[in-house]
Amino acid sequence: MIVREGSGRLLAGRKAVVTGGGTGIGAAIVGALAREGAIVCVTDLDAAAADKVARSVGGGSFALALDVTKAEQTRTVFAEACGRMGGFDLLCANAGVSTMNRVEDLSESEWDFNFAVNAKGVFLSDQAAVRLFKQAGSRGVIVNTASMAGKVGAPLLAHYAASKFAVVGFTQSLALEVAPLGIRVNCVCPGFVRTSMQDREVQWEARLTNKSADEVVALYRALTPLGRLEEPEDVADTVVFLASDLARYVTGEALNVSGGARLD
Repeated sequence: MIVREGSGRLLAGRKAVVTGGGTGIGAAIVGALAREGAIVCVTDLDAAAADKVARSVGGGSFALALDVTKAEQTRTVFAEACGRMGGFDLLCANAGVSTMNRVEDLSESEWDFNFAVNAKGVFLSDQAAVRLFKQAGSRGVIVNTASMAGKVGAPLLAHYAASKFAVVGFTQSLALEVAPLGIRVNCVCPGFVRTSMQDREVQWEARLTNKSADEVVALYRALTPLGRLEEPEDVADTVVFLASDLARYVTGEALNVSGGARLD
């Protein structure tokens, strides 16, 4: 949690949409934004999970079901969120998925699934946000969730890494387009984050490399100079920074939040 003197909150009065906010990093982002004073529309494919998170943070936050791979649905949900909040000036495009496989065994459906959510979902969410920011004349902020695998390729994750490389490139390009409007666009690149997604990845990697799950987790720790697995809150606090005026001169960046871990 970001600690500072005084009682002022970094995001007081901000109106945010978080995609993939029902679990893991997304839920932590919702909590961090709400603690800093934002009203949050929590969106997720799992409506019940999103509603649970929204109720837990309170403060006028609410949930809407959203499949970020659907263009019309994304536009409609963002417009509804904007209407209910009486404005909209912060997007955290966090919805993401992963699978793990060797390229020779990788199916077309796995490739399409990762790109549909991780890359297309960010594109559709950011596009909807920019349109609403422009309509309102708002100097909005976008923070996308990429990955350290969006900067350096990794075995067994070629399709996932490719989709996250796309997020980094898209973030940088969009930032250049909208900078004249005062809209900032950045992304975070987390490392080995302790979530249900990582739990699945540990099992997949153990099976594919003939290791035990404990050995895989130990490898993740060994690859992280700070010596521990990342917590969702580590990512969420960085998102708060990028969303706040503390980062008012930061745009087009892909910020590592990985405890020093690198895949190269």
